Amino acid sequence: MNNQGKHEKPLPNARQIRRSCGKELYRTVKRLKRYIPPEQIQQAEELYVKKVMLNLLWIADNGSNRKVLADWFEEHVAPEIAPVWGVETEVLSRAFRESFGG
Repeated sequence: MNNQGKHEKPLPNARQIRRSCGKELYRTVKRLKRYIPPEQIQQAEELYVKKVMLNLLWIADNGSNRKVLADWFEEHVAPEIAPVWGVETEVLSRAFRESFGG
C-alpha cells in the first residue's frame, strides 16, 4: 500500500530536461516553417532549459496540464526566444502551442 501523492513523483534529471526542451523547440521550428540557424536554435535551447530548471517544481506539479505549460511558455520563455529567432512573440507562441498540444 504505497501512499505516494502527486508531489512525490521523481523530478526529471538534467539530461531528460535538455532532451525534452530540444524536442519541443525542434517541433516548434517545424511549425514556424522558416529556417532558423543551428546557432540560434542552440541559444534558444539554452534559454529554455535554464527557465525550466528555475521553475522545475512548478512545471513538475503541472506536468499533466499542457494548456497551463503552454501558457507558461508564452509568458516566460517566448519573449526571450522570439528576438533570438527574429520572429514575433505571438507567432512563436502559436507555433509552440500547436506543436506542444496546449
